Amino acid sequence: MYNYLEEELDQLRTRIIKMGSLVEEQIEFAFKGLFEANLDLANLVKERDDKVDKFDVKIDKHCQRIFALTQPVAVDLRLIMSALKINNDLERMGDIAVNIAERTEPLMNDIALLKQVKIDEMAVLVQKIVRSSIDSFVNNDRELALEIIKLDNNVDEMDIKIFNELISIMENDKSRIRACSHAITLLRNVERLSDHATNIAEDVYFLTDAKIIKHRKDIDELDKPKTTE
Repeated sequence: MYNYLEEELDQLRTRIIKMGSLVEEQIEFAFKGLFEANLDLANLVKERDDKVDKFDVKIDKHCQRIFALTQPVAVDLRLIMSALKINNDLERMGDIAVNIAERTEPLMNDIALLKQVKIDEMAVLVQKIVRSSIDSFVNNDRELALEIIKLDNNVDEMDIKIFNELISIMENDKSRIRACSHAITLLRNVERLSDHATNIAEDVYFLTDAKIIKHRKDIDELDKPKTTE
């Protein structure tokens, strides 16, 4: 029989999915506004951040209500714990989308620099990771979650390479210091987006396998058939 707890958990999952879709769109608009020097789109991202914050509060209160009115155990408990953590990461990703949108005006005459050091290519990869992290939650997909965690290493490598290139440009041309400084701030935010998406993937793995894999270095060892609880 469909009971109260099942209904509450279904509603919670739906809210997390809606929050994920909103944040993914915020990130898409932020990058589009940045690379197309579109201030209207950048301003739209900033205006809609309040909507993300309201979703965040609703999900937190929903989790509190489930804890207060039921006694969830096993996978139900893991879902609520994961939902709280995923909600927090999504809210932070929404804030980062605003930070990226705020780089649009100071960098709108330096789009060529962003493409020269390939921040645009890094942004494409990070958007893929963000989208996949939400999909892994929607589908309880542990294999996709592991793939995301591995992809974050590629983002880290790109981050180091681009940072060094921007430093080199500044050392060779002092007139580029201002633009490169804004680009480094942007770079930090893009890398953090990937970190938060990876946190979501780790929470999905916890949800499906009841194992905490945070800070695991031997991630390849986890890429084996799922064990039963």
